Order: sequence, then structure tokens, then C-alpha cells
Amino acid sequence: MSSSSSSASDRTQAMDAVNDTAVREPVRTTSGGSVPAAGSGTGSGRQAKLRVQRVDPLSVLKLAFLLSVAAGIAGVVLIAVLWMILNGMGVFSSINEMVLGLLPQGKEFDLMDYVGFSRVLSLSIVIAFINILLLTALATLAAFLYNICAGLVGGVRQTLTDD
Repeated sequence: MSSSSSSASDRTQAMDAVNDTAVREPVRTTSGGSVPAAGSGTGSGRQAKLRVQRVDPLSVLKLAFLLSVAAGIAGVVLIAVLWMILNGMGVFSSINEMVLGLLPQGKEFDLMDYVGFSRVLSLSIVIAFINILLLTALATLAAFLYNICAGLVGGVRQTLTDD
């Protein structure tokens, strides 16, 4: 048991040594200059200056699809809950009575033919599906456009600090 725990601590110390060495070496840029080594600053935390030069469009597609599906499900649930709250408060029946008061005698009108629960929920599902397709396509297109623009101007520069 002691040999496995000592080998695990040896691996951890070796990884810490590799990480410390890798962080302190200067980073070469494509323009031939070098960026100061991370951790060489006078501040209390380490800094790393990075540049996002390319975004993988396939990973953007996957992430955008999953996030838009989550937003679509949340939107459908929100519409269902909102409809139930409005129906419970009697909003639809009072609107129906008001419209019947404006119509001439003998005319039939039922608001639930137009804004019934099943109709509203079906429409919200269709809108959520269209939003999933549009958001996924637009995010993927934005990734391609970012890659083109980053090729021209060099990408987005970020400074990460370790506090």
C-alpha cells in the first residue's frame, strides 16, 4: 500500500515540476518576438497571454445545438406555465366575455378556439424547433466568419491571471 501511495506522490511531484517548467519558459509568437514567461511578472498571481486564432466549427455546432435545445425546452415549459397561470387567473374568460360584449347579439365566439392550451403549446414547439435550427446555423456561420477574420487580424488576445 505504501509503494502505491509513494508512486502516486512521485507522479504528482513530477507533474508539478513539468507544469512549473512549462509555465516559466517564454512563449514564441508567430511574429518572431517572445511573450514574457507566465509567472515572471511582479504581481502575486501568474499571467498567461493567449490568442484565440481558430475556433473549431464542429465543436461550435455541437455546443450551439445543445444550448439551443435547452433554450427551446425552457421556452416551451415557460409558455405552458404562463398559459396555466393566465388561465387560472381567469384572464382568458374575461377577454372572452369582453369580446362577446362587443359583438352583435347572436354571434358565437370562443377565445379558446384560438388560444387553447394544445394550440399554444404546439405553436411554441414549432417556434422552438425553428429557433434550434436557426441558432445552430448562425453560430456555426459565426465560427467560420471568426476563423476568416482571425486569419486576417490574428484573433482575439486574452490575458489570464491566476489569483
